[in-house]
Amino acid sequence: MKYVLGFDIGGTKSAILLARPDKEQVEFLERKAIPTCGTWEEVLGCLTDMGKDFLESHQISREECCIGVSCGGPLDAGKGVILSPPNLPGWDQVPVVSYLEHRLGMDARLKNDADACALAEWRYGAGKGCRHMIFLTFGTGLGAGLILNGRLYEGACSMAGEAGHVRLAEAGPVGYAKEGSFEGFCSGGGIARLARSMAENALKAGRPVSYMKEGGLDGITARDVAKAADMGYADARDVLAVSGRYFGRGLALLVDILNPERIVAGGIYARAGRFLKDEMEKELRREALPACVNACRILPCALREQIGDYGAVMAAMEMWEE
Repeated sequence: MKYVLGFDIGGTKSAILLARPDKEQVEFLERKAIPTCGTWEEVLGCLTDMGKDFLESHQISREECCIGVSCGGPLDAGKGVILSPPNLPGWDQVPVVSYLEHRLGMDARLKNDADACALAEWRYGAGKGCRHMIFLTFGTGLGAGLILNGRLYEGACSMAGEAGHVRLAEAGPVGYAKEGSFEGFCSGGGIARLARSMAENALKAGRPVSYMKEGGLDGITARDVAKAADMGYADARDVLAVSGRYFGRGLALLVDILNPERIVAGGIYARAGRFLKDEMEKELRREALPACVNACRILPCALREQIGDYGAVMAAMEMWEE
């Protein structure tokens, strides 16, 4: 096999890509993205049709290619089934591997997106050269991929690393169906909910809100907050400072329990980490053991906006190396 047809399934958008990887780099040949709207059959059907076009236009036979699928958990990677991800309503017990193998006539593998992206950053990005690394998605949701003792750790039922479900406070924005969770404070949806709550309090006190647009409170997004923070607005930076504080609290748990060399964070941290960093570091040093903190570096992902594409490729790489 020389090529990977990668499926990156996300809560907001999903992508199909064709790539040619080796141990040193990945050459991306073609890519298309669509909104993750409609039923899972409609989304996967559309992506599959695009994938067929990729193979035909590049004159690639099915014997030369395999399929990698990266998707948020929970899922069962061994059985190739997406279970019921909180960011993919209606995607319950989806037999994604058997569906794609039947439609495309190629072998397929499924990986939790945090696991797949952890492997990608470990092989090609900010985790290269270390033996103990954690990758945090920090995007639509929050998941962790664990590289421990130089191997991916998936757990007893492929659900290791669901850090977003951990409760960090009794009250707070809901994430992963739990109030005050790690995901509630440290994800796109969580930051939006936090921002709406803080905006509502500001409006009641007669203060303006820099990141509220025509859509009112309900229309506030994490992107709006980050843009306003980048323009220097203090209220937007206050929202991200709160997220940063809880990010540090969540990191302290991971640092103390797993003692990693590096924690690599993607998504919002990679794009707007400068607004979270001060509070994150204060809380991390306040909560975690000094020796563990000193042994660990917190880094933005090196693969940046292509991390999901790399993750989809890495989901298939086991087949190359077996």
